[in-house]
Amino acid sequence: MRYPEPFRPWSKQPPAEVTGSGVVIEGNRILTNAHVVLYASQVLVQANQSGDKISATVMAVAPGIDLAVLKLDDESFFDTHPPLPRATTLPDIKDPVLAYGFPNGGNSLSITKGIISRIEFMPYNSFTFGLRIQIDAAINPGNSGGPAVAGEKMIGIAFSTLNSAQNIGYIIPNEEVELFLKDIADGTYDGKPMRYDEMQKFQNPALHSYLKVVKGVEGILVHDPFEQIAAYPLKKWDIITQIGEAAVDDEGMIKLGPNLRVRFEYLIQKIVRHGTVPLTVWREGKSLALELPVPLGRPMLVRDLKGSYPSYFVYGPLVFSEVTSQLLGAINRDSIEGLSFSGSPLLTRKGDRPAFPGEQLVVVSSPFFPHKLSTAYWPPVGWIVSSVNGTRIKNLAHLVTVLRDLKDEFVTFDFIGRGMETFVFPRQEMVTATDDILNDNGVRAQGSPDTLAVWNDRASKNNSARVPVIGRARV
Repeated sequence: MRYPEPFRPWSKQPPAEVTGSGVVIEGNRILTNAHVVLYASQVLVQANQSGDKISATVMAVAPGIDLAVLKLDDESFFDTHPPLPRATTLPDIKDPVLAYGFPNGGNSLSITKGIISRIEFMPYNSFTFGLRIQIDAAINPGNSGGPAVAGEKMIGIAFSTLNSAQNIGYIIPNEEVELFLKDIADGTYDGKPMRYDEMQKFQNPALHSYLKVVKGVEGILVHDPFEQIAAYPLKKWDIITQIGEAAVDDEGMIKLGPNLRVRFEYLIQKIVRHGTVPLTVWREGKSLALELPVPLGRPMLVRDLKGSYPSYFVYGPLVFSEVTSQLLGAINRDSIEGLSFSGSPLLTRKGDRPAFPGEQLVVVSSPFFPHKLSTAYWPPVGWIVSSVNGTRIKNLAHLVTVLRDLKDEFVTFDFIGRGMETFVFPRQEMVTATDDILNDNGVRAQGSPDTLAVWNDRASKNNSARVPVIGRARV
């Protein structure tokens, strides 16, 4: 694997070897976890009791729900390795389960035994929610992607453990696997539908009195609707009493059979039609039926790279990049205090939606490259660009456009937050020095392909009022 290097976006981290497990499924494919193959530059598959390794290609990957499908270069492998049958229903609590895989500590197949401890609808990654099964069978690094089996049929695949506890492991159930496989049938993974309104429990008696709710009304309270427009169906103080035909209780839970309660959002993936789900709400003394839109992803100002590499642009001794969740995750604790004092958007806007289409936070992602142009300026690593020569910067592509089209003698950079300096550079010297700086520091390209396309798009100079938006290509 070659992971991104957020503070050196022109490069990648050193190669790292990772091992995991997988299971054969229909269609001459192998199912595993996304985190086992994400950013893989080479994938090799070795069967149990075999010394051969076969090259594989990642066909589809869903980091949010942590699933991936592999295709082998030599499909004769499947002549002697048929798919493992999958159960079509959820297991029951206390059902016995076997976890198969290749954890660290040996090379042969490991089988551990346990029971189903808990079934919940919980967050996975990147605002993705899904059903999750907790088991007490031992799961260790290397088990990831291996099947969990009950009664000769697979009920899910292992994907994580709870580090602070013993004998608590988690598997992704078949229901989530089936949704993933159905999604990628057209060759593209689109994602899972979800609602993003903020809710609160409706248990406090004062809330019932304040909203003048009649006795017997139960549901989850809408605290902040996802959209604040008149056409949006949910309003503040709505009480969601039903999703489809299922009653929602005061904790936002629904019943699945006599012994299982899960969050009401679980039914979204079951009953969604044409991007909406039916809800019943209690509003101002009346019960109303409505259709709630459930998008396939939550727009985020700070986005996850999801298997791609960060975009960047070098201008003189400065390196600019988009703020991503990978960059935020790489910030050390010692830097948090300084960012907090300055009021940096890296902290204050981490969970925000874009304020307008195409908005990005543009960050100086690296220390100054050594050059006299940066003499006496404070190191700007982690500073968010506010404006260039008075033009407020909307995203990384916009920054490149503004720099490309400048005619002024000097270029000035202003940054967001307290205690930041204004950088002033002679513009032509910045442009001229860039090639020497790249050569001196072994940087192969001034920018990623998307930013270079903007920088070299001379024909668009006469249309600089537009705000280009950088797209990401999988690498």
